[in-house]
Amino acid sequence: MDIKVLGPGCAKCEKTEKIVRDAVAESGVVANVEKVTDVMEIAGYGVFGTPAVVVDGDVKCVGKIPKKADVLGWIK
Repeated sequence: MDIKVLGPGCAKCEKTEKIVRDAVAESGVVANVEKVTDVMEIAGYGVFGTPAVVVDGDVKCVGKIPKKADVLGWIK
């Protein structure tokens, strides 16, 4: 599984990355979690608000910090 957290590095983006990493650890799912800060790469996903979460190429969340329960639902 490939998970990308999209954002320039703001506090909300950092919190989103922590929630995603915690959810992956809790679930036991094997996943590669990557933080993407490049604006052009973020725009390539059609995302114009951050933070955003992409799971296996599918944009799951844009412009808000997801709840851990939401992330767990996306990765199970």
